Amino acid sequence: MANLEHRPGDEPLIGVSYVMPVLNEVSHVRAAVDSLLQQDYDGPFDVTLALGPSIDGTTELVAEMAAVDPRIRVVPNDIGSTPAGLNIAIHASSFPVIIRVDAHSVLPSDYARIAVATLERTGAANVGGIMDAQGELPFQKAVARAYGSRVGLGGTPFHIGGAEGEADTVYLGCFRRSSITAVGLFDESIKRGQDWELNRRLRESGETVWFTPDLKVLYRPRPSVARLARQMLSTGLWRGELARRFPAANGLRYFIPPATVVGTALGLVLGIVGIVVAVLGGTPWLLLGFVAPAVYLLFVIAATILVTRPDGFRAALWFLIVLPCIHFCWGSGFVLGYLKLTSNITAHTGR
Repeated sequence: MANLEHRPGDEPLIGVSYVMPVLNEVSHVRAAVDSLLQQDYDGPFDVTLALGPSIDGTTELVAEMAAVDPRIRVVPNDIGSTPAGLNIAIHASSFPVIIRVDAHSVLPSDYARIAVATLERTGAANVGGIMDAQGELPFQKAVARAYGSRVGLGGTPFHIGGAEGEADTVYLGCFRRSSITAVGLFDESIKRGQDWELNRRLRESGETVWFTPDLKVLYRPRPSVARLARQMLSTGLWRGELARRFPAANGLRYFIPPATVVGTALGLVLGIVGIVVAVLGGTPWLLLGFVAPAVYLLFVIAATILVTRPDGFRAALWFLIVLPCIHFCWGSGFVLGYLKLTSNITAHTGR
């Protein structure tokens, strides 16, 4: 495995290319890019932004940033999707280490230094860490709490942390260019979950994907119920698609939200039918269907009490809405994606 960091004599450190797909991110992209320019890694670097067809002022903002700093390069991503943008940015960049960045993320100043050192120490093809979701407003705090708890997004290491070691996938990623080029970069037919799918191919080729809690990336959640719902529906759609394409690579935890959605919805329908039957004089045993939604409601209330104590009363109230929004949008999307309806719906649910 080629040495990435410790070079003989006075030879400079290996270069790092930061790649970021950008689409309608005028509120976040400056902070994301600034965090790259402020890295304490001493090696050379460049920043490539793959700009999708934005309509919110993002185009003008990134052009302004690139004009001020020659290390920032903007390349067009006419397709606008995340995997297409990542591949375009990778092809336009030049250094042997690729660090993927999200426009909603802010890297700590030691991120590149730790990531490159971890690549060197472990021999991995990709290393990554924790998506440290933090909100500024009560709604975002509620979303961040859901992201970082087992009751929200399932408790994977890159959401809640864990011991360092080999992993199925990691958040964002610091890649060896040679490794991801060898397996064909990101699959542009997969609009979400493309990280998981690329890491699957890396592992199948004999490479290692490595998680370390030493890499923690600040992430700003979506600021409204509508945007969160679109994000979760789209993510669920593609997770369902991936579960259908690669059944052997999916754990049981992916099926819990869709099972919750189906069970709760079925219970509600049965309960309503039970009311009608009772009104017509029949046996109202179908009213037992209400048990399923009642149990779910109690779960949401209990989870809110247990996990939102540090966040304040307003964030706790939002959590009562955020948690079902995540579960039902993600779970509904999973069912639709698993039934191969992805292509008909994702055009309306974001990138």
